Amino acid sequence: MRKVRIGTRGSKLALWQANWVRERLEERYPGIEVELVRIRTSGDRIKDVPLAKIGGKGLFVKEIEEALLDGRVDLAVHSMKDVPTDLPEGLHIAAIAEREDPRDAFISKDGKGLFEMAGGARIGTSSLRRQIQIKRKRPDLAVETLRGNLDTRLRKLRDGSGFDAIIVALAGLKRMGWQEEVTEVLSQDVMIPAIGQGAIGIETREDRGDVMDLIAFLNHHETSLAVRAERAFLKRLEGGCQVPIAAHGTIDGDRLCLVGLVGSIDGSRVLEGRVEGHAQEWERLGVELAEDLLRQGAGEILKEVYGDGGVYRF
Repeated sequence: MRKVRIGTRGSKLALWQANWVRERLEERYPGIEVELVRIRTSGDRIKDVPLAKIGGKGLFVKEIEEALLDGRVDLAVHSMKDVPTDLPEGLHIAAIAEREDPRDAFISKDGKGLFEMAGGARIGTSSLRRQIQIKRKRPDLAVETLRGNLDTRLRKLRDGSGFDAIIVALAGLKRMGWQEEVTEVLSQDVMIPAIGQGAIGIETREDRGDVMDLIAFLNHHETSLAVRAERAFLKRLEGGCQVPIAAHGTIDGDRLCLVGLVGSIDGSRVLEGRVEGHAQEWERLGVELAEDLLRQGAGEILKEVYGDGGVYRF
């Protein structure tokens, strides 16, 4: 291939990620032409409604996947935490690049950490996952919805919108060179990361073997196994961003450790679990962790949101 078209969202962080892939391709294949095709997604257009109410994070990839299917782009670059577990027929995640730090970052106006904030302080985040985990540790804080791209959220913290602190993914801050904004990096004991957080995924059509061969070198084996285990956990729970769900996999040698969480929307019930096994059994481990949480009562939590009808089988 002499020319490759990359589909991407138009946010600063999305463009950083797409340009990172472009640069790797140009280094690997001198003379190749790589074009970025910016695509505005439904999630980018609808900014004043919580994601849980408008269909979830899949709204950040839908239009890009349509461009893949109709041939307008050859590959798509996504934040893996935005990619639903069920992909359109004919598409797949062909490579997952090495993961950046997956933890969450706490950024406050006055430099105080999470446990130093005064009661009643307003904390902004778009994530139900973050909301319930913060409420577990600091039930006296006012956790409120804050949407927008990373730079938008940072601006709203500083511009008098009333927020005392925000919580965002550390990976995005590091990629943009904004890590000096971080007040505190939240440990996994405080907040389990989002599924796929910190990982860049490359999606292609299944019938484009030429594209798959082109990008195969970008796949990071350990990251791929860990993220796929997290996604197997999510898939078994049939969850999305309408329910607080978290999981994080780590690999040590040939061993994979996976921790996960499911919570009720109001945070009154939070279930956690942990499994460990051979990394090559990532799918079994993800399902096993989900089954453990279902035995603990996760099914009842999920049915509160999705109801007894439809496809949700717990």
